[in-house]
Amino acid sequence: MDKQTQPLSPALIEEVLAHKPQAAAELVQQLQTPVFNLALRMLGSVADAEDATQEILLLVLEKLPGFRGESALTTWVYRLAVNRLIDEKRSMFATHPLSFEAYAQDIQAFQKESQREDKLILARELKLSCTNVMLQCLKPQDRCIFILGTMFKADSRQAAEILNLTPEAYRQRLSRARRKMADFMSQYCYLASGGCRCTCRIDFAIGTRRLDPDNLEYSKLPIAEPQVLHQHLEAMEKIEEHMTVFDTLSAYALPEEKQRTLQDVVASVWMEKVCQN
Repeated sequence: MDKQTQPLSPALIEEVLAHKPQAAAELVQQLQTPVFNLALRMLGSVADAEDATQEILLLVLEKLPGFRGESALTTWVYRLAVNRLIDEKRSMFATHPLSFEAYAQDIQAFQKESQREDKLILARELKLSCTNVMLQCLKPQDRCIFILGTMFKADSRQAAEILNLTPEAYRQRLSRARRKMADFMSQYCYLASGGCRCTCRIDFAIGTRRLDPDNLEYSKLPIAEPQVLHQHLEAMEKIEEHMTVFDTLSAYALPEEKQRTLQDVVASVWMEKVCQN
């Protein structure tokens, strides 16, 4: 088991609290992939997710001395991340909110089979982007509920604790969010029925600058081990019909150079603040 998939150890936390930079960098390394994936699903763009990941991890280090052990440490970390992401006002989709109605019109606006030789590669990129954008049609807290239950496989008790809800309220809202997503996908997304017509939207996506053939953001991201999303969370109940589309989405790691930069920047900024206090 590598460092990315090890559980957080009390010894590591003690070293972080003792202001050891190497321990802070290691903690960042262990948390960066699940935090990045949560941010990516919540915010809908790679750039916004990278910025939010750095801010969240710095926040974890700054607030760690105040952790009182009233919940599991990983639940506490996810709660910090969730609160930061739900309240995000600067991301692309926070500035330009999206609804299922508007996205349905967009999907139906232009459908013509692309003649490009690289259309299969571009269609895969568009599918990954489109699925992430689809999540933005849910309101922020419902989106977070859906992501925790469907992609992170959190059980209702732990997810409810993260979101400050009762388990019953969490289950009810998760069920409603799944129904909304399932209704939309069954009507507008061929992916739900086992097919995909993203090749018919490539030219439109390029024309509207939603797809850049020279910069395939999702295709460039390294694939992480699937369990990295829910290694700290208990297994969820059976996924409902249509939701397996989201259940099978890849977990992503930050590119290696960004991982190193993130660890160095967060640990450095944290140490600078520690020294000032």
